[in-house]
Amino acid sequence: MRKVYYIYNPKTRTYDRIYPTVRQRMMSYLRNLFVGMGLGAGCFILLLLIFGSPSEKDLRVENSRLLAQYHILSTRLDEALDVMQHLQQRDDNLYRVILQADPVPSAIRNANYGKTNRYEELTELANAKLVVNTTQKMDVLARQVYIQSRSFDEVLDLCKRHDEMLMCVPAIQPVSNKNLKQTASGYGTRIDPIYKTVKFHAGMDFSANVGTPVYATGNGTVKTAGWEGLYGKCITIDHGFGYVTRYAHLNQIKVHPGQKVVRGETIGEVGTTGKSTGPHLHYEVHLKGQIMNPVNYYFMDLDADDYDKMIQIAANHGKVFD
Repeated sequence: MRKVYYIYNPKTRTYDRIYPTVRQRMMSYLRNLFVGMGLGAGCFILLLLIFGSPSEKDLRVENSRLLAQYHILSTRLDEALDVMQHLQQRDDNLYRVILQADPVPSAIRNANYGKTNRYEELTELANAKLVVNTTQKMDVLARQVYIQSRSFDEVLDLCKRHDEMLMCVPAIQPVSNKNLKQTASGYGTRIDPIYKTVKFHAGMDFSANVGTPVYATGNGTVKTAGWEGLYGKCITIDHGFGYVTRYAHLNQIKVHPGQKVVRGETIGEVGTTGKSTGPHLHYEVHLKGQIMNPVNYYFMDLDADDYDKMIQIAANHGKVFD
């Protein structure tokens, strides 16, 4: 039904009917339209602010899921790092001990990526602390897995060479000493027979007549063979796997540098050259640059009782020759 418009006439005190123009009608329609649109837009915005749009709601749900997944991932990474730590301990304290290999240095196992900021882009994300922390754990685990893999490769190689290593380890006495009567002075501090001062004795002495055969205690390559100052005529053998043995105060040398020798092969004769007060063999064992007590390396010669007896004899330092 079409609307009828009236206007009050104060002169006649009546309402006169008016007929608006097309322009007036259009302006009225447009005004009502804009007011309606404004009210609708305001209500829509108000509803968005209160309840959010469907897409925003979906994004919030998705963000919650991602956050939960990050928490789960972080927890599982912690568990994986614990497992990796157990593997590292077993590697260092079991496999490498059995194979007489050095443990992997902690500086290599725990090496980081230096001072480069690998996570700068992540710091601008929401929940940046969680994201960065989880990413760091991933990087640490990846590096530790790589280092452990390389370590296991080395252990596997040592296993393959284990038989060779057993042949190279200095595992017998350097002179025939079945009754242990040739054991003279042991490893450790003692009174020097010449200088009469307390000095460290870096090996074991075996008393024997001049000309008594001296044997290589393990397979290896002659490193030096000749005169070496206070050691007199001396032979040094590199057995590989970190082992080096020294045979000093010899009367004769029967090998030359570069020569391959096997365990039990005669390499020289007992003498009294260099700093010596009587015929004997001074014998040393070095492992990876460290001076070792030779008494711990006669396991192919001695049973438990003889081993205990030799330790007691060596500890008393018997007769001191150098």
